Amino acid sequence: MVGDSSSDGEDDDLNGEGLDEREFDAEDLEEEDQDEGGEEDREDEEVLESVTIEITGLSLYTHHGVSAAEREVGQRLVFDLRLDVGETDATVTDEIEDTVDYGEVCQLVALIAQQRQHKTLERLCSTIADRLLADYDLEGVWVKAAKPEPPIPLPVDEVSVEVWREAEQ
Repeated sequence: MVGDSSSDGEDDDLNGEGLDEREFDAEDLEEEDQDEGGEEDREDEEVLESVTIEITGLSLYTHHGVSAAEREVGQRLVFDLRLDVGETDATVTDEIEDTVDYGEVCQLVALIAQQRQHKTLERLCSTIADRLLADYDLEGVWVKAAKPEPPIPLPVDEVSVEVWREAEQ
């Protein structure tokens, strides 16, 4: 019957697999790893990992735009970034030195966006992408800059530009 919440004596769960609701700790995870083939088998396997760092909603007051008024008065731009780090030791070492520090990335983007003026978002995004690739060991970078209040006479939520760059091999 639809809506029947009666139980047939077994534990109810959301996925229907009868999993209990106990919490897992490190010992439980180690036991599961050993049950699935042991550590010796895992050492022989090559695990390929690719790490991507995403930063969304970095809001900065800048002086970019085609019109002199935009460059003089300024406006808020919102940046989204995707950094393709690729393989990184940080997945094992848990050390910030073994990955890209996204706090530093935000500071660098703010410096670039507020240091000089560009007429187009295309040029600004390209400048940011090129600098990130030059300063960090990345496989690729995606930069999006959005104007939430674009100076156009029609109602729009935002205007944005995206640039994707891959590292040169």
